[in-house]
Parts: sequence; structure tokens; C-alpha cells
Amino acid sequence: MAFFIEYTFKGKNKTIGFANDRHHDMFSAVCKEEGLDLNLYLDMEQQLRMSTRDKVAIRNFRDNYFKNLGLTKIQVIRKE
Repeated sequence: MAFFIEYTFKGKNKTIGFANDRHHDMFSAVCKEEGLDLNLYLDMEQQLRMSTRDKVAIRNFRDNYFKNLGLTKIQVIRKE
């Protein structure tokens, strides 16, 4: 079974392959494909996780951060 990531980057729909052994999660895979640096995001996410246990706040931060980068509709798809 193959995994793919479908996403929209600055208005263009794209699909890439995904493997757990090469990427930590779907967001890091997409950012690597598009050449985006995640260091600032990872630092801010770590600070947020240390300051709150509210998973909704962390998810909202993540969604808004990637939306500001131009990434939307990120989803993993299984194809057999």
C-alpha cells in the first residue's frame, strides 16, 4: 500500500509520495518538497507545547502557520 500527500501550495494542487522512514510527519514532507524551513515553526511549537496542554490551541497554531506559508488542504491518501 502506497501513501501519498495531496496538498495545495499557493493555489496549485500537488501530490507527492510519503514514507514514514524519510519524514517525521506530513507537514515536514511537504515543507521539504517546497523548500520551506521549519526551524522557526518547530521552536515555536515546542514553546507552545510547554506552555499549554490544550491540543486545540496547538492544532490551531499549526494550521494557521502553514496557511500563512501558503499550504492548505494537506492530507495523506492511501492508494493500493
